Amino acid sequence: MSSPPMADSATDRHLHILGICGTFMGGVAALARELGYRVTGSDQNVYPPMSTQLEALGIELTEGWEADQLDPAPDEVVVGNAMTRGKPVVEALLEGAIPYTSGPAWLARALLRDRWVIAVAGTHGKTTTAGMVAWILEYAGLAPGFLIGGVPGNFPVSARLGETPFFVIEADEYDSAFFDKRSKFVHYAPRTAILNNLEFDHADIFDDLAAIQRQFHHLVRTIPASGLIIRPRDCPALDETLAMGYWTPTLSVNDPAQGVAASNESEGATAFDVTVAGEAVGRVSWSMRGVHNRDNALAAIAAARHAGVAPAVAVEALSRFKGMRRRLESLGEINGIQLYDDFAHHPTAIRTTLEALPPGRRIAVLEPRSNSMRMGAHREALPEALALADQVYLYVPAHLEWDGRRLEAVLGSRLKVARESQALLEWLPKELQAGDQVAIMSNGGFEGIHQKLVHLLQERSNHG
Repeated sequence: MSSPPMADSATDRHLHILGICGTFMGGVAALARELGYRVTGSDQNVYPPMSTQLEALGIELTEGWEADQLDPAPDEVVVGNAMTRGKPVVEALLEGAIPYTSGPAWLARALLRDRWVIAVAGTHGKTTTAGMVAWILEYAGLAPGFLIGGVPGNFPVSARLGETPFFVIEADEYDSAFFDKRSKFVHYAPRTAILNNLEFDHADIFDDLAAIQRQFHHLVRTIPASGLIIRPRDCPALDETLAMGYWTPTLSVNDPAQGVAASNESEGATAFDVTVAGEAVGRVSWSMRGVHNRDNALAAIAAARHAGVAPAVAVEALSRFKGMRRRLESLGEINGIQLYDDFAHHPTAIRTTLEALPPGRRIAVLEPRSNSMRMGAHREALPEALALADQVYLYVPAHLEWDGRRLEAVLGSRLKVARESQALLEWLPKELQAGDQVAIMSNGGFEGIHQKLVHLLQERSNHG
């Protein structure tokens, strides 16, 4: 298979990226550098590991939003969706008539136009599923490009150009930029699209589920008739979205009548048989846990099959899949206490994470940090999700716009609320016990509580 054509001539072109340290924009920066651009960028919080990764690529970073970073003017500015009117650099950009675009629009123009794009969309599971698809294609010798909002265990990077036309992208429904309020994924024009699931989220930009469904339907409108839409068997919100009209064949995963399905799974779905059209193709046996990851795997097998990878090869690949950073990632076991780091920040994701824990006392340590969680959009569903835990430690900082103590009505004595993270570090080492399965959940850094807790537990172990 020939090398992927490169749409842009990058020779001597200077690309400046505003908001460069996010996972998506950092990936855009890495791809631009690989294409040959001279890349610079700025962000409000320039700190490791993203800062060191970018600097290792030869990318000069500026702290803050001052206007002088555009002097001399770059050839083009890529504007991250965290940028708003009123920031000095944004006002200088507009006054100076410097060419600018959004991250997804730049990506579509510079890189995706001539690629076979495999886009992974949905409220949950995008990062993990995209990592699975990229690894299956890699294992099959197809050397894909990819841009994933996390670090896959089988690769040293979260973004690369690849050597063939295949490009796997985590297709986010968040908006593109302050001047383009369409979802990022509208720009990608995929040939293969995984629609993992659809629920209400991102309350800071969407008024209701219907608003998100409209964006998903915009994506559906861009998929060619020769493409494929891969979706779960049971998702009413996606049923309603596709009822608006679709022009592409669909395949429901875990539906034996349609194609890729699972059977004979072990407890926690750490192993399961895979069938295609009712015929056995192999057994996945891996380090991943949970029926949600099983379903992610089936979607990945179906997507890879559409790209020409035999399902038996995909099954082999998944048995060697090392998972993703911060997706039920094991932090180790100390004195029989097993710690996990997880990105869960939506009630459904919190519930599936707790369901996937191995046998033992389930301990949830949660920072409700996402915009939707802070605004209270999920406060009605959160108690039910956390009810699966035997003990819940909730970090409720001052900026939370609702009172976390209302969960006490459901959780009672199982709930402890901390106003400062230090309180958690005082409680947990004293109260955790052998056999506990501890899920530390946040879509942010959680003030470094993960490693601090590991250190404290190790100290306790060393001192008997």
